[in-house]
Amino acid sequence: MTDREQDATPQPPASFSVIVRSAVFNILFYIVLVVLCVTNFPRMVMGRIAVLDLARLWARISIWLLRVVCKMNVEFRGLENLPEGGYILAPKHQSVLETFAITLLARDFSYILKHELMWIPFFGWYLKAADQIGINRSSGSSALKQITEKTGAAMKEGRVIFIFPEGTRRPVFGAPKYKYGVAHLYSELDATVVPVALDTGLFWPRRTFLRRPGTAVIEVLPAMPRGLEKEAFLSALQERLETKTNALIAEAVAADPSIAPRSAAAPADAANRS
Repeated sequence: MTDREQDATPQPPASFSVIVRSAVFNILFYIVLVVLCVTNFPRMVMGRIAVLDLARLWARISIWLLRVVCKMNVEFRGLENLPEGGYILAPKHQSVLETFAITLLARDFSYILKHELMWIPFFGWYLKAADQIGINRSSGSSALKQITEKTGAAMKEGRVIFIFPEGTRRPVFGAPKYKYGVAHLYSELDATVVPVALDTGLFWPRRTFLRRPGTAVIEVLPAMPRGLEKEAFLSALQERLETKTNALIAEAVAADPSIAPRSAAAPADAANRS
């Protein structure tokens, strides 16, 4: 099934209240982002940590707005699995929500992200000031070498590296598509990789403005074993992330069946298609 077909899966109907609350939240979400960007220019000359503190402030405000406006809570689990020092955090990616929420899991971090994001006025300037790691995909193998060097240097400084193993947001019940990059970094840098499972796409679905009430869960899993071959690592990472993510989805749908997309495959079925 293609991404377009998966996106065509009928979403559960939204009440008038959910539509209004979602619209209000989206307006406030972007107003807050613009205000924080415009009023915090001095942070760009105060060092990377000052900019990262601003990112976490945006995350806390956004999560507060979700709770107050949309009746959506964000629950973090498994925080005891976060190690000390530099390592790679590898979350499942379903929603915009986790892109800012996971900043609350580390004080000093660098995202591995598309280089084009750094071209965005204001927002991109902050990414550069925070020394985030941009990928120029058109550079091919030289880009992978550069990313490996930058990631290794950042981890030696004790930074947490955020990388989405699938590269982009996937539908909640979509078949997984894991990329090679995280396995390459794991192998070349002998890095500790910590998976993060979640069910955020049920509450903040991709490609829609709706923000549904409930409790979105972001769960940190134990670190992956060290010393695996690249293919074995990627297979184990996918199995661990998909199994736990499907369990979180099943838990949320059991608590509130109305949040499940209509005609969607059950989580177990989605896992079997991977």
